Amino acid sequence: MSGTIRVPPPVNEPVLSYAPGTPERTELKAALRSISDQDADIPVIIGGEEIRTGRTRPLLAPHDHGLRLGVWHEAGAEEARRAIANTLEARREWASWPWEDRAAVFLKAAELLSTSWRATLNAATMIGQSKTAFQAEIDSACETIDFFRFGAHFADGIFDHQPVSEKGVWNRIEYRPLEGFVYAVSPFNFTAIGANLAGTPAMVGCGVLWKPSKHAVLSAYYNYRLLEEAGLPPGVINFVPGDPVGITAAAMEHPDFAGLHFTGSTGVFQSLWTTVGRNIARYRTYPRLVGETGGKDFIVAHPSADRAALSTAIVRGSFEYQGQKCSAASRAYVPASVWNGIRDDLVARTDALAMGDPTDFRNFVNAVIDRGAFDTITGYVDRAAAGPGSEVIAGGAYSDREGFFIRPTLVLAADPAHETMCDEIFGPVMSIHVYPDDKWSETLDMVDSTSPYALTGAVFSQDRRGVRDALERLKNAAGNFYINDKPTGAVVGQQPFGGARASGTNDKAGSAYNIVRWLSPRTIKENLAPPTSVEYPFMGAE
Repeated sequence: MSGTIRVPPPVNEPVLSYAPGTPERTELKAALRSISDQDADIPVIIGGEEIRTGRTRPLLAPHDHGLRLGVWHEAGAEEARRAIANTLEARREWASWPWEDRAAVFLKAAELLSTSWRATLNAATMIGQSKTAFQAEIDSACETIDFFRFGAHFADGIFDHQPVSEKGVWNRIEYRPLEGFVYAVSPFNFTAIGANLAGTPAMVGCGVLWKPSKHAVLSAYYNYRLLEEAGLPPGVINFVPGDPVGITAAAMEHPDFAGLHFTGSTGVFQSLWTTVGRNIARYRTYPRLVGETGGKDFIVAHPSADRAALSTAIVRGSFEYQGQKCSAASRAYVPASVWNGIRDDLVARTDALAMGDPTDFRNFVNAVIDRGAFDTITGYVDRAAAGPGSEVIAGGAYSDREGFFIRPTLVLAADPAHETMCDEIFGPVMSIHVYPDDKWSETLDMVDSTSPYALTGAVFSQDRRGVRDALERLKNAAGNFYINDKPTGAVVGQQPFGGARASGTNDKAGSAYNIVRWLSPRTIKENLAPPTSVEYPFMGAE
């Protein structure tokens, strides 16, 4: 006997405060000490087997050049090919499991992360990726939990959808996982993205080859171990940090390549898309390509904007996690009347932001991720300071002596086409263009046309006509649009995340829109009263 099984109704995981004296703060501090004192030796994991290739890379703390957390072993094309073969084998059994058994693995992982694993994942993210306690909490704990709980709920709803059946016919749809394997490529900036990119296709029965960013191997490894403890069978997800060129070539040349789940730069995604096109004739099926890529996210203020709310949104939206969020605000358009009222306050708030080691909970910002990011971002800062067409009015200082630290920087751009208004910088740099109050309509056109991206954006207006103007004129400029709020902080189940244009395929992470991409429906028609005569009624004699 069986019944209709439903996963528990999801609710968003509460965000813990980590305020002084709270038990979560004490537990996290202990986990931070443990992670900092460890000498990790992170392997490639294929079919549950730990493989140490001997090609090691150091685990580094961006904020402390003297802190070495251990090493990780680099996979290459050979390990990738072995992992693909193993994934395809593991998928056969995994895909045959009842849906509720697969869902149970991820629901258990969510429960473990909500309790015994929370401090570990947060500490690994804080130290390995230089995040504050709050930024780690909303990412590696809460968002990962939400991805798993809401993912199971959304999949349940998809499976529940069935076609109409007329008299004498039973129609149904069977939702199959993709035939082959999914290649998951995750970035450094969000631990939860790695969990989602690898975990969501696996939840619905796919086999996954997971290559995390070299800058997030530590937290990705703990995420893998979390799923392992929750009961994920060996090989369903194979963990292959390493050479992106060799691993990608092995994945995309394989005839069983069935899907790409990607978050990263626009350039890399376009290159991968080109590779798929070049190899299309060798695949058994047309691969699903799902990507969330770059952004040049905006805040546009109407003359009626609330000054205090706008100033707060610029600071939080631009500088939390050092501006290293896909959604981080990096350009703002402010009318002259509003700018005159917020400039001094905005500069003071920005200059007052505490910066330093994430284990010191008093800090608001920490270090950028690595030398390459540091050099790129500081190049933009130096050129903005030198002008013409721009002026650094807050921040602008930086140092790589102890870690890769860049002060939160405000650039006043007289030229709306200045490079800091147009380029994705991915760091703590906000560029502001002040426009005449009577040029609202022209400014909206400028916001829409300046950038090739369309990820997030926000409008600040107390006048509803201003809101309506922005909603309509910027309809295609952002996949996640905010009214009187900063353009960051999307929550699973509340604001499904993703953008279009050069920002990706807009398949909305954390929603049913994304999950359905990893399924291949089969329609089944069963005739309960099959015909026995060849002739049709219209053929009868007059």
